[in-house]
Amino acid sequence: MPAVICGSLAYDTIMVFQDQFKNHILPDQVHILNVSFLVPGMRREFGGCAGNIAYNLKLLGDEPIVVAAVGQDFAPYRAHLVKHGIRLDHVREYPEQFTPQCFITTDLDNNQITAFHPGAMSSAHEISVSDIEDCELAIVAPDSREAMLRHVDDFFADGTPFIFDPGQAMPLFNGEEFQAMIEKATYVIVNDYESQLLQTRTGWSAETIAGKVKAYIVTQGPRGSVIHADGEVIAIPPAREHKVVDPTGCGDAYRAGLIHGITHGRDWATTGRMASLMGALKVGHPGTQNQHFDFASFAAEFEDQFGYALD
Repeated sequence: MPAVICGSLAYDTIMVFQDQFKNHILPDQVHILNVSFLVPGMRREFGGCAGNIAYNLKLLGDEPIVVAAVGQDFAPYRAHLVKHGIRLDHVREYPEQFTPQCFITTDLDNNQITAFHPGAMSSAHEISVSDIEDCELAIVAPDSREAMLRHVDDFFADGTPFIFDPGQAMPLFNGEEFQAMIEKATYVIVNDYESQLLQTRTGWSAETIAGKVKAYIVTQGPRGSVIHADGEVIAIPPAREHKVVDPTGCGDAYRAGLIHGITHGRDWATTGRMASLMGALKVGHPGTQNQHFDFASFAAEFEDQFGYALD
């Protein structure tokens, strides 16, 4: 059965400034800042949490259903997702708005100046998930505040198990709202920084949060991840990258592996390793949706790295 992926579909416009920002920004003049950076290189990538997760899940042979709001400029992204067989019947287009867009300028010190335009995402709360049938698992990934609140409530009311993934939307909610969403969720996933922030906001320890869900997953970058489940803390080792080109989207690839493992009934140690390997395979490619493989090659890589075969 399909997995429902709620979150953003966005264009990422990535530019590189062949110098250092600090050479052009005067610290004592930031109150009258007016700078322009020449960026000879630019690329436009397909992104957004929902798109990234769905793309990676499709690589594993699963059938994701994306729930997202997009704008008048969505046609190239739509063609890309259709080409890869990803269902878009719950993607709503708002012709008077733009698809969410992120503009990122990076200097030679890897400092970044980012501007994000939410566009149609501001209307994502108008999309209902209650009419999606035969959903085995869902994820509520970063989206507009109202959309995340609605989708959490709808999945809970329908009895649909779901992963709560606050991510970049952490600033949008207060402690009481986080408590309510965690208590409705089946699983919660955050990175290690977000875990500390979530504990501060809710006043709950990691153990308390884990006790309210089936699993509390905390990613730790190059140190791997930990999964709090069934009263245990399961350490997941990092997978080995063959090369590191671009870490952007690594977390979304991890989430695809997590969803696959859960929906295919795998144990937590294997699920975590599959998720870790998905992240490691992503970082070897620029952008978030440019890696290509099938499940057979993924399984061979898994056995090579972890010493046992996927059934």
